[in-house]
Amino acid sequence: MKIPVCGMDPSLRNWGIAEALLDLESGILSTPKLSVIRPRDEEGTKKVRKNSLDLLRAEELAHAAMAAAERAKVIFVEVPVGSQSARAMASYGICVGVLGSIQAKGIEIIEVSPAENKKFFTGTKTASKKLMINTAMDLYPDANWPYQGKKVSEAQAEHMADAIAAIHAGVQTPVFQNLMRLLKATKE
Repeated sequence: MKIPVCGMDPSLRNWGIAEALLDLESGILSTPKLSVIRPRDEEGTKKVRKNSLDLLRAEELAHAAMAAAERAKVIFVEVPVGSQSARAMASYGICVGVLGSIQAKGIEIIEVSPAENKKFFTGTKTASKKLMINTAMDLYPDANWPYQGKKVSEAQAEHMADAIAAIHAGVQTPVFQNLMRLLKATKE
């Protein structure tokens, strides 16, 4: 039995998404369709207040993330943790709010931490962005990676790789293992 799944790496400016089919019998993930939600950047617009821009970005993120979530049976998310500045905290709040709106629609989210993402995907919880990207590209060379000429665009690829890793880490969680048993039972 194959089910549609979605991995997400939330960020205010680059929200990574990986959509694929997960075979519940073999545990094999199909080549994911990758995307990055990049809200319009209107920073140079002096006539628009910062909070109005944040609201616009939140709406764009929520619309695109909700559409991806509604296409999947299970969503795995690398949930952001904390922040170092007030501006980063605003970004964190928007991302968590978008995730909360997905859950409010009754869509189950399986949460993984950044450390779990790195550990399950690369074997080390201190994996660099480059290692995350290389691991994802090695596993899924046929995915629609963003290239600029012959070189992959790391700015977008890192979020795509983290979204893939969220799926890999999420299937290891007890929450997903219980859900998988239920999905298999409804098939029978």
